[in-house]
Amino acid sequence: MFKQSHHRPETFSEKLALFITRILKKTLNLFYGKRLAKRAMLLETVAAVPGMVAGIFNHLKALRRMKDDGGWIKELLDEADNERMHLMIFLAVTKPSIIERILVMTLQFMFIIVYGLIYLFSSQTAHRIVGYFEEEACTSYSEYISKIEEGTLPNPPAPEIAINYYELPDTASFLDVLKRIREDEAQHRDKNHDIADLYKNNQLPEHQS
Repeated sequence: MFKQSHHRPETFSEKLALFITRILKKTLNLFYGKRLAKRAMLLETVAAVPGMVAGIFNHLKALRRMKDDGGWIKELLDEADNERMHLMIFLAVTKPSIIERILVMTLQFMFIIVYGLIYLFSSQTAHRIVGYFEEEACTSYSEYISKIEEGTLPNPPAPEIAINYYELPDTASFLDVLKRIREDEAQHRDKNHDIADLYKNNQLPEHQS
């Protein structure tokens, strides 16, 4: 069952993470605002980056220290792949133009650089940013779901790629897909806040510290 939650920032790094998240949200809204499907597409473009960046950094760290990663690398890469599939689903729904695809690639490239630098200097802040980012994603998807349930937005059949990925029945609707995506985002939210807490409390496995 989905539950909305918010991690209250306490330290400077957490307040910085929330600030960066809000700036990013305003940037996304600047492009698409209330066009929720397009906004979700842009959101997932950025969301697909952190897990891959974190997975690469932890992979290199495990190699450098010649120690087992404790399963973190696969978990982070699985998160990245899950977000990539969200993007593929929304690309199938929104069918973006060439200009929009260029925008998506540009934003993704910029975020890879920025997030990579943040992760290099403070992994705790980087994971906290993702936690807050996923909070915003849950809020956005809840808004999307509410508008469909109210009848404000249409509820077309689920795209084939989503049916195959989530193993949904052929009769599934786009609303069913949105609820599954929101559950994914809630899991990513909780996991990244948990990882940030481990960094904060110095409770990481030896290879991660």
